[in-house]
Parts: sequence; C-alpha cells; structure tokens
Amino acid sequence: MIAERIKMLRENKQLSQSELSKKLGITRSSINAWEMGISTPSTTYLVELSQIFHVSIDYLLGLDKNVSLDITGLDTEQVRILTDLAEHFRKEKNVK
Repeated sequence: MIAERIKMLRENKQLSQSELSKKLGITRSSINAWEMGISTPSTTYLVELSQIFHVSIDYLLGLDKNVSLDITGLDTEQVRILTDLAEHFRKEKNVK
C-alpha cells in the first residue's frame, strides 16, 4: 500500500525519483526501494513525505479514516488534474 501511494504521489507531483531523493537528502535507490516495497520509510521520512505531498501519514500507510475521493478507474492525467485542483483550493484557502 505505502509503496503504491508514494509512487503515485511522486508521479502526480511530476517528480522523478532523483528529484524526490534530493528533497529528502537520501539516495534515489532508497526511493526506488520504497516504491518497489523492498523497504519502508522511517518515521522521519514519513513525516517529510506527508509534508511534501500534503497528505496525512495515515493516508501514506493506508490507515486514513477521513473522507476520501475514490479515483479508481481514472488515468494518471485525470488523477494529476484532481491533485492540482486540490492544491489550488488549499492555496486559495490559505490566502483568505
């Protein structure tokens, strides 16, 4: 679950594994290992990932009990559009 979410969130932000690794100060192979399910991020990196992607740690771990949007059946571009729209609303809310 976490592997798929990290990859989806990274791709939706249009970040390469290398770009994300630089933001976190770790190697690209660490990001690859997370996305392949070979290893999982430490608590510190879970916090940083949640901040970068604007999601809860519970969401990253697949434990989120909050209302969510079912994106099943949407392609990558449609998911990106929804992610961008949500980010727009977050920014607009912070401006007011």
